[in-house]
Amino acid sequence: MKLIYVYDNKTKINKGRTKLENVRYFTGEMNPEDLWTEVATYLDEAYDLDLVEDIFIAGDGANWIKSGLEIINGSKYVLDHYHLSKYVKIITAHLDSLENPIYIDEPLWNYMKAGNKKCTMEIINFAIEETPIKSKRESMKRAKRYISNNWEGIKNLFGEKKYRCSAEGHISHILSSRLSSRPMGWSVIGADEMARMRVYKANGGSIKEYYRNTRSERKREKRILELDEKMINNVKRTYNNMDPDIMIDMPYISRTDGRWLKGMLKAHA
Repeated sequence: MKLIYVYDNKTKINKGRTKLENVRYFTGEMNPEDLWTEVATYLDEAYDLDLVEDIFIAGDGANWIKSGLEIINGSKYVLDHYHLSKYVKIITAHLDSLENPIYIDEPLWNYMKAGNKKCTMEIINFAIEETPIKSKRESMKRAKRYISNNWEGIKNLFGEKKYRCSAEGHISHILSSRLSSRPMGWSVIGADEMARMRVYKANGGSIKEYYRNTRSERKREKRILELDEKMINNVKRTYNNMDPDIMIDMPYISRTDGRWLKGMLKAHA
């Protein structure tokens, strides 16, 4: 289940804890384009976008997240620091236990922070060459591709305007704690309903009101379906009660003007 959240400022509460200001959540089992369109509509209604200096779209590099760049005008992609760290560890975690240990953590991070892609790739290649286990080399190559494919997001992560993404915490709190933290089975419709309900509550809505509105909407849809069925049944009854001879009759040959056609038909009978 996808989750997008929008906010415009951060307030430090205490060491290690930050509060997001004017946060708004979006979710749903839908096409990414439709989800991002919802976000774009909200931004247009909630803000004067002509006065907004920067819009950052942060995430783990998934294509559906990057697709938001095409819908949110002027937005910039930022790679989530958490996921970058995870892929860096795939490259470096085993290097100090090699027969001839190498330590590239610090220079690797320094090259990435400086936006030096050439040196970043070279030091990763060196680490791959020094790794004797083939399966490990393959996982390091995948991590290298991930870093290369998300280079623009890495540059924006360490740019002049520092940006940190807290998506993992929000996903855990709003979606995972109810949908996947404990063994559960969900239908697509059920998961979508639960995700929307939790987002509705996180946005300040009342669950009772959500349930009341949902039930009212379903009753309205049921009435429409019942009305449609009633109309269809009325049409069926009309045709069922009609004389078949009348339905298959050819009006033109029953009138005087159609005598020539009658004669022709009889001649071929």
